Amino acid sequence: MSTKKKGNNFKLLSLFLFLGTCVGDYGIGVGIGEGGVWVGGGGSGGGGNPNSDPGSAPKQQTNPAYSALQSWKTAITEDPSGVLKTWVGEDVCSYKGIFCSGSSVTAIDLNKANLKGTIVKDLSLLSDLTILHLNSNRFSGQLPDSLRALSSLQELDLSNNGFSGSFPQVVLYIPNLVYLDLRFNGFTGSIPESLFNKQLDAILLNNNGFTGEIPENLGSSSASLVNLANNKLSGEIPTSFGISGSKLKEVLFLNNQLTGCIPESVGLFSDIEVLDVSFNSLMGHVPDTISCLSEIQVLNLGHNKFSGDLPDLVCSLRNLLNLTVAYNFFSGFSSECSRISFGFDFAGNCIPGKGYQRPQPDCSVIPGGSLSCLRIPAQPLTCAAILGLKATSSSP
Repeated sequence: MSTKKKGNNFKLLSLFLFLGTCVGDYGIGVGIGEGGVWVGGGGSGGGGNPNSDPGSAPKQQTNPAYSALQSWKTAITEDPSGVLKTWVGEDVCSYKGIFCSGSSVTAIDLNKANLKGTIVKDLSLLSDLTILHLNSNRFSGQLPDSLRALSSLQELDLSNNGFSGSFPQVVLYIPNLVYLDLRFNGFTGSIPESLFNKQLDAILLNNNGFTGEIPENLGSSSASLVNLANNKLSGEIPTSFGISGSKLKEVLFLNNQLTGCIPESVGLFSDIEVLDVSFNSLMGHVPDTISCLSEIQVLNLGHNKFSGDLPDLVCSLRNLLNLTVAYNFFSGFSSECSRISFGFDFAGNCIPGKGYQRPQPDCSVIPGGSLSCLRIPAQPLTCAAILGLKATSSSP
């Protein structure tokens, strides 16, 4: 640049700097570039260096919850109730079935919405989600592994859908989960032992196609409710059942393919209120230690192959409201059981002199008659000892 041109630019610059002091709040931007001097307004009208990159301004970040729910919306193929018509715009808290605390999505409740589709991995973006209830829909497929990132999730209800495949391992890695409901789906394969090591309060796996044996550590679960009914589980009830001082209140094993004896350790479940092992192939005698279940209200042993006399102490349980032993091979019960005033179903057994029993030829050969079950005679002292053992096993 020549000395003369530089001088002219300097004069122009001085002039504009002078003008900049006279225009008040509006302001003038001034600079010297290869093309000479540029001037831009500094007010609301914008302006600036024409050589600058207009794309360098910071862009507004997309709401992660909006991205997650819109991604899920595209994976839902049928919505007969029109729930998703409300899923428009970035105000996700106004969406039907979405609940917020402040601006954070904390709960999704789409129970009975009859939606058809799949679960997308982007739901893991909902970092504050504590409740995900999707029962009675038509979701299918498998759960994405990314859901393990839902560190705030406490309740997961996927019941009555069309999910399939093996047990969804991802639920084992959701750290704060306390309620798990996978009922009425098409899950198959074995139930992982690690499930009963999680600090869950409810485990509902009934009405699936689970196979294999019940994990040995079931009795050590922190859950108060375990429902494994209507599967294809086989083998024996774990011998450690109850030994670890469990707080189980309801245990449902009905309609599986279980065999063998009821373990004597069942008497350790002093808090249990419902025990249903009906519609299996359990054999042998009913353990006397069942009489230690002081809180039990419903006891269903029906449709098995139990034999011998029904322990009279069982009929003395003070909180018992319903006792079912129908369709076994019991040969008798005591006068204590005859005085029961609540629901007592003993039809279809081999009890002489009672109505609605099996034909005599059916009672001539007792299934599992050679099966030897450990037997501990239960008296009040025995129950006290059992409770002492439970207290010892549950102490740190």
